[in-house]
Amino acid sequence: MDEKMTSGEIAKKAGVSQKAVRLYDEKGLLKPTEYSEGNYRLYDKEALEILEKIVALKQIGFSLEEIRDNLVAGDAKDIEEALRMQLAVMEEKRYRIDMVIDAINRTLARKGESLDWDDVAGIVQSVTVDQNADRNHWLMMQHTVPGEDWYVKVFDSLGFGKEEKVLDLGCGYSKLWRNNWKDIPCGAHIFAYDIRGSWADDFEKFLEENKSDLPEGVDIHLVFCDLENEETWNLIEKNKTYTRIVAHYIEGELKDAEALVARASKVLDKNGFFSINGPDVNTWNFFFKDAMKEAGIEIPFIDDVIADQEKERDEFRNMVTKYFAKVDVIGLQSSFRYDKADDLLLKMKDTYEGQEKFFAKNADKIKAYFEEKLEEKGEILITCDSHFLHCYI
Repeated sequence: MDEKMTSGEIAKKAGVSQKAVRLYDEKGLLKPTEYSEGNYRLYDKEALEILEKIVALKQIGFSLEEIRDNLVAGDAKDIEEALRMQLAVMEEKRYRIDMVIDAINRTLARKGESLDWDDVAGIVQSVTVDQNADRNHWLMMQHTVPGEDWYVKVFDSLGFGKEEKVLDLGCGYSKLWRNNWKDIPCGAHIFAYDIRGSWADDFEKFLEENKSDLPEGVDIHLVFCDLENEETWNLIEKNKTYTRIVAHYIEGELKDAEALVARASKVLDKNGFFSINGPDVNTWNFFFKDAMKEAGIEIPFIDDVIADQEKERDEFRNMVTKYFAKVDVIGLQSSFRYDKADDLLLKMKDTYEGQEKFFAKNADKIKAYFEEKLEEKGEILITCDSHFLHCYI
C-alpha cells in the first residue's frame, strides 16, 4: 500500500503551507486520497505530483481557476493551449511593466522634488497612454513602404494657406508639424493644446530648439491645459475663431468626445473646417479575413468585430453631423510591407486583443500560411484606408 501523508507532510514536501493545501481542496484542485479514522486528510504520491504541478503553474502566473478548469484534468491538448495563452499574457505583462518603469523614470526626471500624488497619478496615466500609441506607431513605421510619410499626407490633406489660424487639439508629439516644419505656410498662427506630462513635453523642447527654422511669420503657441475643462475652452475662445481646427487621434482618450466636437463647432470660422478622425473599420480585418479563409482557418469573431466597428463609426459620424452643416469624408491610404511571418502574426494578435484562445490553437497554422505566402512572393504589401471628417458650419 502506498504511504499516506497528512496535509502537513504533503505541504512540507511541496514547499507550501497547510493553509494552501486546504485552499486547493476548497477550490477543487486537490482532493484527499482518503481520510483517517480521526477524519484527517490523507494524501498519496499521486496527490503530491498534482500539488507540485499546481505550485509550478502558480509560479508562472496561472490563477487557481485556470489551473482547475484547464489543467488538473490532465488533458494534454488543454495544457498546451493554456500554456500558449499564458505565454501571451505574460509577454504582454512584461511589456506593460517596462512601460510603467519608463513612465516613472520620466516622471521623476521631469518633476524633480515638486511631486505630489495628483501629479503622479495624472502624469503616469497620460504617459502610459502615449506609450501605447507610440508602440503602435513604432510598429507601423517598421513596415511603412519607403518614401511614404503619413504625416505629410495628412498635412497636405488639410490645405493650409498663408495667415492660417490653426487650433490643434491634443497635439501630442506633433508629427503633423515636425514632419512639415519648413512647409508650414508663412504667417500661420498655430495654437496647440495638450496636457502636461504627455509627449507634448517633448514638442515643447523641439519647438524651443527649432523655432528659428520656421517660415517667416509663423508662430506656434503651445498651451498645457486639459481639453475637458471649461477653463481651457474659455482660453480658446479668447482667440475668437479658427480657420482650421485639428483633433486627430484624440477621440479615444476623451471621456466625452461629443463635448469637444460641440465646443469646436462654436470656435470654427465660417470659411474654415474642423478635421477629426474617430472610430473606423480597420482595413486589416478584411486582409486577415481573406487570409484565414484561404488558409482554411475558422476565425468566428471577425464578422462581429467588423459589425461592431461599423456601428461605432456610424454612431460617431451621426453625432458629428448634429453640430456641422456639412461633413466630408476624406480618405487617405498608407501602404505597409511585411517580409516576416512572425511580424504578420504579431500584427494579427495586436489587431485582435483578447483572442488568446484562438491564437493558442491556430498560431502555428497562421504562421505557416504566411511563411508559404512570403516564400512565393518575397513580401506582402497591404494598403490600408484611413478616414478623416472635414466638418463645415
